[in-house]
Amino acid sequence: MQWKKAAFYQRKGIALLCTLCPHACALTDDGEIGFCQVRRRNGKHIETATFASAVHYLDPIERKPFYHYKPGSKVLTLAAPGCNFRCLYCQNYRLSQFGRTPQALWRAEPVDPDSIVSTARKHNAAIGISYTEPSLAAELTLALAEAGQKKGIELIWKTNGFLSSYAIECLAPYLAAVNIDLKSVDNNKHYALTGAPVKPILESIAAFFEAGVWVEVSTPIIPKINANSVSLRKIAQAIYSVSKDIPWHLIRFTPAFKLQRLPPTPLDVLEKARHIACDVGLQYVYVERALGTKERNTFCPQCHYKLISREIWGMRHNALNHGKCPRCGLIIQGRW
Repeated sequence: MQWKKAAFYQRKGIALLCTLCPHACALTDDGEIGFCQVRRRNGKHIETATFASAVHYLDPIERKPFYHYKPGSKVLTLAAPGCNFRCLYCQNYRLSQFGRTPQALWRAEPVDPDSIVSTARKHNAAIGISYTEPSLAAELTLALAEAGQKKGIELIWKTNGFLSSYAIECLAPYLAAVNIDLKSVDNNKHYALTGAPVKPILESIAAFFEAGVWVEVSTPIIPKINANSVSLRKIAQAIYSVSKDIPWHLIRFTPAFKLQRLPPTPLDVLEKARHIACDVGLQYVYVERALGTKERNTFCPQCHYKLISREIWGMRHNALNHGKCPRCGLIIQGRW
C-alpha cells in the first residue's frame, strides 16, 4: 500500500477529525485507521491509500449505468479499494471491503493522474471511479480533475453518496455526472443494509443536483427488504422531490456476499416498481439486468417517441436532435 497525505481533515483536541464523510472518524492514535480502512493518522496529518486502482477498464458509459450522460461514449474506469459502507449484498466486496473480510485483499497499483488522462484522451473517454466508493478517493479525484481539465477530460462517479456537505462543496465543481445508489429511504433498513444512515444520501442527491452535476439514481430491488410497494413509492417520491427528470435505474438484485440466501428479484416486482415510479411522476425509469433491452430505452415523456435504443451494455441508436425529441420538440434533460 502507498500512503499519501490527505486533505479533508481538521484538528479537534487531540484527535484528527476526518471531514470527508458523515462517519467523521476521530483518529486519536498514530496509525489509527478510519471506518473506510483507507484513511489513517500519521502524526499531525491524515493519509490516504486511494492514489491507487485495482482496475483499468474501458467501459461503455451505459454500464455504470449512465443513460442521460453522453450515450454511446466510453469511460476509463478506476477502482480505488475501500468503502465507507458495509453493504450486505456487495458484488464487489473483494475490493470494497478491504480490511473487513479475509477475501478482500489489496490488489491496487499506484495511479499517475497524467498517465490516466492521456489514456482517456487516446480513447476519447471520460474518467470514472466506480466498483468501490469513489468519494474516498477525493484527493485522487482532484488530481485527475487538475490534469484532465487541461485536456477536456471529464470525471464521473458511481457513488453511494455518503459524503459530508463540505466534501460535496469541494468536489462537485470537478464532477460532470454522478450516479448515486439509494437503497432505501427507511433509515432502519438502510442502516441494516449498509451500516450507515440514509439522510446524508438524500441530502447528497439534492446537493449534487443543485450544484449542476448531472445526477442519476440507482436502487437494487431486494426481496423482503425494499421490494414492497410502500418502500418503492417512498424511494420514487424522494427522487421526485428533487426533480422528476432524474433518471431512476431499477437494478435486479442477484444473491451476493452475505445475502446469498435471498432469491433474485422476481420480474413482476421490477415491472411493478417501474409502474409505481411512473405513477409518482418520474420521467425516465429504467430496469437493469432483466426484462430485455426495451426497458433500457429512452422514450419522450410527452409523445412517447423512442429516442435512444440500447443493448445490454451500450447504445444502438440515438434519435435526439440537439437534445430534443425530433417528433414533438420536447427538451430531454441530460448531458448530450
